[in-house]
Amino acid sequence: MQDLLIYNTLTRQKELFKPLHAPHVGMYVCGPTVYGDAHLGHARPAITFDVLFRYLTHLGYKVRYVRNITDVGHLEHDADEGEDKIAKKARLEQKEPMEVAQYYTNRFRNAMAALNVLPPSIEPQASGHIIEQINFVKKILEAGYAYESQGSIYFDVRKFNKDFHYGKLSGRNIDELLATTRELDGQDEKHCSLDFALWKKAQPEHIMRWPSPWSDGFPGWHMECSAMGTKYLGESFDIHGGGMDLIFPHHECEIAQSTAALGHETVKYWIHNNMITINGQKMGKSYNNFITLDEFFNGTHEKLERAYSPMTIRFFILQAHYRSTVDFSNDALQAAEKGFARLVDAYNRLQKITPSASSTVDVKGLRERCEEAMCDDLNTPIVISNLFDATKAINSVTDGKATISKEDLDELKQTFEVFVKDILGLRVEESNNTQDKAYKGAVDLLLEIRKQAKTNKDWATSDKIRDELANLGFSVKDTKDGFEWSL
Repeated sequence: MQDLLIYNTLTRQKELFKPLHAPHVGMYVCGPTVYGDAHLGHARPAITFDVLFRYLTHLGYKVRYVRNITDVGHLEHDADEGEDKIAKKARLEQKEPMEVAQYYTNRFRNAMAALNVLPPSIEPQASGHIIEQINFVKKILEAGYAYESQGSIYFDVRKFNKDFHYGKLSGRNIDELLATTRELDGQDEKHCSLDFALWKKAQPEHIMRWPSPWSDGFPGWHMECSAMGTKYLGESFDIHGGGMDLIFPHHECEIAQSTAALGHETVKYWIHNNMITINGQKMGKSYNNFITLDEFFNGTHEKLERAYSPMTIRFFILQAHYRSTVDFSNDALQAAEKGFARLVDAYNRLQKITPSASSTVDVKGLRERCEEAMCDDLNTPIVISNLFDATKAINSVTDGKATISKEDLDELKQTFEVFVKDILGLRVEESNNTQDKAYKGAVDLLLEIRKQAKTNKDWATSDKIRDELANLGFSVKDTKDGFEWSL
């Protein structure tokens, strides 16, 4: 297997990926909280870890990919206070909480399928693992790193910090955190402002509740990942991922409670993708500036100039390295749309090339360069750049300005197949949709009429068809074999 370097948030450097039990790899990624439609911010981690899943599989690893669904315990203000977001939605819409959760889970999965994000190996829901979470809380209590207060269980951060290190993932210092933490309603239940809930006693109006040894209540937000991660991947596993907004407090608290319960850390590599911003501000529900994926696909949001296809969204995200910020704009999406169309055009042209006896284009080493980029912390922008370089050779051959041997052509086709489709996960095949076929057939028919008009030297008809198609947004190119067009 090739050497893969990945950036470990815990050590703040690129590390050689060495699985605990090769060729088996355990990967846990924080999934959505299902109380609303998926937005562009949800697409980034989904696509990032989909590419990692695809690439690890490509390298020959057997990956168990777990992505959770948060359908309980995600509170309005922080992990300890406020109203559960799904319960709030259920109350406003007069529905059962699980009805709300199921509805948005289905919509999330549909959006992921549209983006060609592969389904995970296991997709556990927090509400289906209450017993596991209660048992995990018991272990922390038995180890002495938690306490009961008025029916709720809180993690004792200061005590944990004396024996281990709270703040190691985010680089925070506990004294600085204590100095900057604001007081919250209900803070008197805690020994320390940094202590976080492992189990919360439900108030009378709280809909989602389960019996426990301490109270009828519900688990704290962080608890589900510790319980479900170790249930499905074991007490030590390879990768834990998510957006960088989860580093603190979510993943920091997860490290603490898992270490407290088990006596050791569970995760070897922590991987985090950067944010998508809009006008420099993080895009998200809490900022009320998000655009849902359905709105992108339909073009119905006021900030969108038009609709953008799922593959344009995927390509837009892959054009930037996963650890860099991506700022949303219509100009950026339209540039991505053109770039993706260029790649699709090259892929489709590649399938129609007839090989020659020898090559006058140099396509040697393309696959190796793409592999090298992927092995350097999943550098998808460099992979795309390498593929764009290859499109120049493809265009030269199809335009009759160069030749390519069968050996080079087969290598080029295989490289595009592997990296464009299998690893980057881009759909480039022509649509099987009946309406799309009819649309394509109509344009082809017009261009066949134009071709015949040119043969008959009917320049007026030929020019009229070309100009009218151009006015409608079509780009028509004459080739040695006939014509090509794109929108």
